[in-house]
Amino acid sequence: MSGKRLKRKKLHSKLFTKNRLVILNEDTFEETFSLKLTLMNVFVVASLGAIFLIAVTTFIIAFTPLREFIPGYSSTQLKKDAAELALKSDSLTNILKKNQAYISSIQKVLTGKLDYAKFNKDSILASATDTIQKVDLSPSKEELELRSEVEKEDKKAQQTVVKKKK
Repeated sequence: MSGKRLKRKKLHSKLFTKNRLVILNEDTFEETFSLKLTLMNVFVVASLGAIFLIAVTTFIIAFTPLREFIPGYSSTQLKKDAAELALKSDSLTNILKKNQAYISSIQKVLTGKLDYAKFNKDSILASATDTIQKVDLSPSKEELELRSEVEKEDKKAQQTVVKKKK
């Protein structure tokens, strides 16, 4: 245990002993700048500087258009264009399929390779004899009441307009 205490005291003394950083002019040996530092101060300042540098870099990349130059990120305009092109390609594919079916049916007609449809005579006759069912379009009691109420309101509105003009 005393060995661990000794190591701690040595580490503590190394971290917190004050050292002087002096910058001298080479020609005149004149002191231009000096600082009193501890190893702990240097470590804290370097750590805070690194954290600050990482935070600023992350902020610049995340909130500026600079992120578009990083592989893996794409711009919002590029995503919109890709979605529009996907929709257009789907619609063009559907139109192409319809045109191909139309062209193949015209080719069958021109070459005479028609598939003759089998008709059921009964269904043809039944469709010819179907009549349209008659629907009663006379107004109901509720509708007649509503019409009379609307007429009364219109008369009242006309009377008030006439009175205002006089």
